[in-house]
Amino acid sequence: MKSTFDWQKESQTQWDNQAISWSERSSSLWKSGNRKDIIAFIEKHFEKGSKMYDIGCGDGYASYQLHHAGFDVTGIDISRKMIALAKEKYAQEKIPFLQGDLIELPLENNSCDGLMAINALEWIEVPAKGISELERVVKKGGFMCIAVLGPTAGPRAKSFPRLHGHKAVCNTMMPWEFQQLVAEYNLEYVDGFGVYKKGVEMKQIQHLPLELKQALSFMWVFMLRKAGDAS
Repeated sequence: MKSTFDWQKESQTQWDNQAISWSERSSSLWKSGNRKDIIAFIEKHFEKGSKMYDIGCGDGYASYQLHHAGFDVTGIDISRKMIALAKEKYAQEKIPFLQGDLIELPLENNSCDGLMAINALEWIEVPAKGISELERVVKKGGFMCIAVLGPTAGPRAKSFPRLHGHKAVCNTMMPWEFQQLVAEYNLEYVDGFGVYKKGVEMKQIQHLPLELKQALSFMWVFMLRKAGDAS
C-alpha cells in the first residue's frame, strides 16, 4: 500500500534533524546576516511591553532578542528539539517556549498584541491556513511582522523534488502572492523592506515598482496590521 505523505509530520522531522546545525548559526543570521534589520523594524512599529508571539522561533535566539528589547514574548516552534534547545539556552531569561504547529497554534483567539513569523509559512502545505491562524491569535489593530522568502533564496531549492512529482516540504508562495493573500484576511500592508544577495545594489533597484523589487529579493519582510481598533 502506498504510504500517505504527512506534510506537517515531515516538516517537524526535518526541523528536528536540523536543530543543532540551525542553532549553531542562528545568532549570526540575526546579528549580521539576512535577519539583522528585523528587530529594529519591529521596534519601529510595536510598542514596548507588547505581548508578542515569535512563531517558528527555532532555538529561541530571536525571542531572546525581543525579550531584551522590552517585549513580553513567547516562542513557538513545530520542532520539539528546537524548543528543547531554546528552553535550555535561555532558562535564566524565563521566556516561555511552546511546541506547536503553525496551522493549529496552541494559543487563544486575540491573545497577543502582535507577532513575528520569519520564514515560517514556507514550510506548511497550504499557506492560507497559516495566515488564518496567525490572524486568529492577534488582537484587532495588532501588528504582524512576517517574512517570506523571495525567488532568489537558496532555501527554495528544497522544493525542487516537486519537479519530479515528489512531495517536498517547501511551498512555492512568492512575496507578491503572499501580499495578495493576506488582503483576504483583513490584514493591511503597512510597511516592508527587501533583503538582497550580494551583487544587488540599492541604487539599482530603488526606482523599480514594488513587484520588481520583490522579484529580485532573497526575502521580503512585511509589516501588516489586523483591521479594527485595538482593544
